[in-house]
Amino acid sequence: MGIHKYFRSLNELERIIRCPGKFKFEEHSVAAHSWKVVQYAKTLADIEEKHGAVIDWKKLYEITSSHDYGEIFIGDIKTPVKHSSLQLRSLIQQVEEGMVHNFIEEHIPDEFKSIFFHQLREGKDESLEGLILEVADKMDQVYEAFAEIQRGNTEKEFVVMYRNALIKIKNIDLRCVDYFLTEILPDMVNEETLSPVDIKRITEEALAL
Repeated sequence: MGIHKYFRSLNELERIIRCPGKFKFEEHSVAAHSWKVVQYAKTLADIEEKHGAVIDWKKLYEITSSHDYGEIFIGDIKTPVKHSSLQLRSLIQQVEEGMVHNFIEEHIPDEFKSIFFHQLREGKDESLEGLILEVADKMDQVYEAFAEIQRGNTEKEFVVMYRNALIKIKNIDLRCVDYFLTEILPDMVNEETLSPVDIKRITEEALAL
């Protein structure tokens, strides 16, 4: 069926809901998440460029827009489960990458196979673009969890998600991370909230680690 099969498969990302099994005031699909990650990454890369970095924009857009394509095959596995051990995380990644590989082999025309293998690869690495993807991905966890906490959702998983994502972000040595922590995050935590959870305290504790 060729590339048509790939295009049709993108619809499935709209039906995969993030953080399944927990009460949420607002549900987010993997497709919506991917779009937001592209937007975050674009701005983060602009900040890096302002400080003299050279961005491979083609690579950045490829890896950010496609970073969760493999969830078409395995769904969204809860973050605490996915990261409960390095071995489990590695196995999940192997399964996901294997299924993406098989999909490309089965459905993508030979002349485009190498392109798809390149574009649908795991994009998080130690390159500048890979690190920006990591920050952008975790930023969306921060925003999704914060929105739930702000509205009074007391599900513990959102507090854990918010805290762990902040810790991951602050430990990435980029200028855009400094900007996020000093300019953007304060605006977020100072927003009015209806939550019984002390979000400012959780934020301060996460940043102190």
